Amino acid sequence: MGRTFDPEEVLRLPLMAFLATIAPDGGPRNAPVWYLWEDGALWMLGNASGSSVRRLERDPRCAVEIVHYDNAGGILAHLGLRGTAEIRAMDPALFRRLLAKYLGPDPADWAPWFIDNIARIDDPAGRLIRLVPDSTFTNNVSYFRTGPDLAWP
Repeated sequence: MGRTFDPEEVLRLPLMAFLATIAPDGGPRNAPVWYLWEDGALWMLGNASGSSVRRLERDPRCAVEIVHYDNAGGILAHLGLRGTAEIRAMDPALFRRLLAKYLGPDPADWAPWFIDNIARIDDPAGRLIRLVPDSTFTNNVSYFRTGPDLAWP
């Protein structure tokens, strides 16, 4: 059996989250996303014409999974969030904070090509997906290399 942990321990890290949504045929769809945890909400990037945004507009129920895994270090912590998402207009200041989590605090260090072609901070079609979790699940099995002594935290 794993142990619970403070979700903030994972939410503060620049890890990949996986956003699960429901397709029109009822089947699951999963997309890797960067995220920012701020004021009790998980914020993820979307686009007005993007498939995740379209699915959430049709059915806002979703799940997000984040796994902190380091094989050599013996770290394996799983965080699951479930709830109803909402689509928000782009907030460039919030999006810059999200990017800083992954790219570093100084925008001068961010690759211009990535910002201009992928991130597109000021794109009017940009959307933010906001999830205030209805439920949260944590499971820390970071003893898989060490036995009962946890490798993390």
